[in-house]
Amino acid sequence: MSFHQEFFTLNNGHKIPAIAVIGTGTRWYKKEETDANFSNALVKQIEYALTLPGVVHIDHAEVYRTYPELSEALKNTKKPRDEIFLTDKYSVQQKITKDPKEGLETALKRTGLKYVDLYLLHSPFASPEKNGFTIEEAWKQLEDLYKEGKAKNIGVSNFGVTDLEKILKIATVKPQVNQIEFGAFLQNQTPGIVKFSQENDIQLEAYSPLSSLQKRDESAEAKPFYDYVQKLAEKYGKTEAQILLRWVTKRNVIPVTTSSQPKRIQDAQNLFSFDLSQEEVEKITKLGLAHPALRLYWTDVYGKYDEEAQKP
Repeated sequence: MSFHQEFFTLNNGHKIPAIAVIGTGTRWYKKEETDANFSNALVKQIEYALTLPGVVHIDHAEVYRTYPELSEALKNTKKPRDEIFLTDKYSVQQKITKDPKEGLETALKRTGLKYVDLYLLHSPFASPEKNGFTIEEAWKQLEDLYKEGKAKNIGVSNFGVTDLEKILKIATVKPQVNQIEFGAFLQNQTPGIVKFSQENDIQLEAYSPLSSLQKRDESAEAKPFYDYVQKLAEKYGKTEAQILLRWVTKRNVIPVTTSSQPKRIQDAQNLFSFDLSQEEVEKITKLGLAHPALRLYWTDVYGKYDEEAQKP
């Protein structure tokens, strides 16, 4: 079967691969970066991903502290730069570099790149007291980096509706992307964020899109959801993970996934070898919404929205 890849078109007309197959956070995240905790396994996984056909989408962030591994893998690959889509994120919550400009300049220096394909503010929680700038001032720095060509696209992560409204009021460049936690058991990270982002032509990305498989619920109440996903996996000859990742894309959201297993990385890159019907998409959505919210991240600030998170 020939390889087929799909893309979403961002609000500036640029194309973005419809799935990110290597996320260097979660599994690979480090609290501090040392020579001793350099991960050869991560280097190998990125190198493997970069042997796959098509444009390979890699998701990275300053706070993951894995620039050495990313740099090593990029140095070793033969894949042309225009077949690598690299996302990076500035750490608002932990002050690693002074501001977004310094953050990206540092990242480019460390990875040997001239630009990143997408640069995000990792969270909306900036203040002059903690960061030395407001979130609006941080966004203006991203706009400068965009205009300089150092970030081909810019956006945000973990932003709620009110956070996006703040940016939209002052933006001369609209955010292209909002990356949020999203999956069948968490269909709104914060109230109304999916609808608001999509109505404002801000592309959504989903991290932890497979949390329902990661934290499998063995209760009788959850059985219809898992039974249906398994039924679709058998119907299409795919894994349950592929079914749920394809469901995310059919919701017009880009899944950001990762794995330490080459076969799963290959399965993700080859996600568009099959399709789900609209009826199947709607049934997964409905069965997912029947489950209580399953939130893996930002529980301290967003856990209060759990009841609303599973409202369509």
